[in-house]
Amino acid sequence: MADPAVQKAVLKVLLSLPTPVLRAMAGGGVVYQGGRTLDPRFQFLTAGARRMPAMSSLTPEEARAASAGGLAAMAGKPEPGVRVENLTIEGPGGALKLRAYRPADQDSAAPLMVFAHFGGGVIGDLETSDVFCQILARIARCAVLSVDYRLAPETRFPGGLEDVLAAYRWGRDNAARFGAPQGVAAIGGDSMGGNFAAVVVQEMKRVGEPQPALQLLIYPAVDVASETQSMTTYADAYPLSADTMNWFMAHYIGPDADPADPRLSPIKTEDLSGLAPAIVATAGFDPLVDQGESYAKRLRDAGAPVVYRCYDSLAHGFTAFTGAIPAADVACREIAGFVRQAYEGKLS
Repeated sequence: MADPAVQKAVLKVLLSLPTPVLRAMAGGGVVYQGGRTLDPRFQFLTAGARRMPAMSSLTPEEARAASAGGLAAMAGKPEPGVRVENLTIEGPGGALKLRAYRPADQDSAAPLMVFAHFGGGVIGDLETSDVFCQILARIARCAVLSVDYRLAPETRFPGGLEDVLAAYRWGRDNAARFGAPQGVAAIGGDSMGGNFAAVVVQEMKRVGEPQPALQLLIYPAVDVASETQSMTTYADAYPLSADTMNWFMAHYIGPDADPADPRLSPIKTEDLSGLAPAIVATAGFDPLVDQGESYAKRLRDAGAPVVYRCYDSLAHGFTAFTGAIPAADVACREIAGFVRQAYEGKLS
């Protein structure tokens, strides 16, 4: 097996080639779907991925290993001035690993952000969102607490969700430990992590606990019960295809669970009034783009302050591609900037 550092260096050289060369190496032409043009570097990576076994042909263990190796080659450099601490708390299923990030110039008035990584509830860990959490901490000038929730099929729904709920409550109640205001926290996540974040916000309303300071939903999976147009338009997208999404859900949702349960599909909740301010970001080349946009609209219609941004040229999972796709790095920094604006009371 090739040295990961060598693989990363080779990939960096390849992705620095001129756009016409990258498109030619990816089969030629421009990828234009649904009114959007795919970033040439994502186009190059997509062409390479199609020569590899589909995730749906792998076991969860194989998929985790393959994903971890691939994402390590895409990750950006650590952010300067961000202190990282690994810790463990008692979770619903036993020991629950967390990772805290604190920037050198942390704003003591900025709420702690609890963050859940992507992975369909089946793959991913603290490394998956490591660089993005550092970006978020540095630019938003806030402490960030990343959650290593339990994965399916070993622990099906609602195990991972319960872990994120527990981590959110623990972070909120122990925020002063991380230099943040005590008794308040924000919640965020991408893809399945975005699903968890949306459900946490709704759960706080349901049980009568205070709303989070903010909800950050990045290409969130908020509807696993319905088929939107983007599930067809971008069915063969990379790294998330409709086939991969179905594989995730087959492992994550148990035989007795209802996909329309609002804890699985938070967009199915009828009344979205009284929920926290939201930042919703989607990727253009993503089967989930329609549902993220629809959820942002429903939140806005229900009275929540919402910033919505679609990064048209990017694909699902871009928070993990900051070292390979310059446009992904820019998008992540812009999203973190939105969080900073929200903490300054400038979200509009």
